[in-house]
Amino acid sequence: MSALAPARAPRVIASLDELRGLVGAEVAVSDWLEVDAERIAAFAEATGDHQWIHLDAERAARESPYGGVVAHGYLTLSLIPALRATAMTIEGVGMAINYGLNRVRFPAPLVAGRRVRGRFTLAALEAIEGGAHLTWQVTVAEEGAAKPCCVAEVLTRLYAAKR
Repeated sequence: MSALAPARAPRVIASLDELRGLVGAEVAVSDWLEVDAERIAAFAEATGDHQWIHLDAERAARESPYGGVVAHGYLTLSLIPALRATAMTIEGVGMAINYGLNRVRFPAPLVAGRRVRGRFTLAALEAIEGGAHLTWQVTVAEEGAAKPCCVAEVLTRLYAAKR
């Protein structure tokens, strides 16, 4: 299974206050991550989604409009936290939680063996007790593809580190 080894250092954001000033801007872009057939098969095993389009290379080459095995949409979505980790670090955060999603689309397939990266735009930041509620526009794109393979509005909550 391909590892996500950082090619460059993530963007360092010094504080939630600095992050507030980035609302409306693309904050960071991740490193590239190869999504190989082994990762796709492991995801199929973990989720019980064994549809042939994800696992049967011969049949997918013969019958699929994509010419081969493709990743599950939910696998692509699940890569967002790992992609974010290579894209940025926010200092002063003691805890981060996934709060949910407002909208997710899979405009194009992610073909096995291809690389993806994530682009993170901070759409909104709202103060909450002890931290901030963030709305991210995240685009996961396959290298060289005309359309992204995942576009999501991701909600996270960041809580300040206890001193």
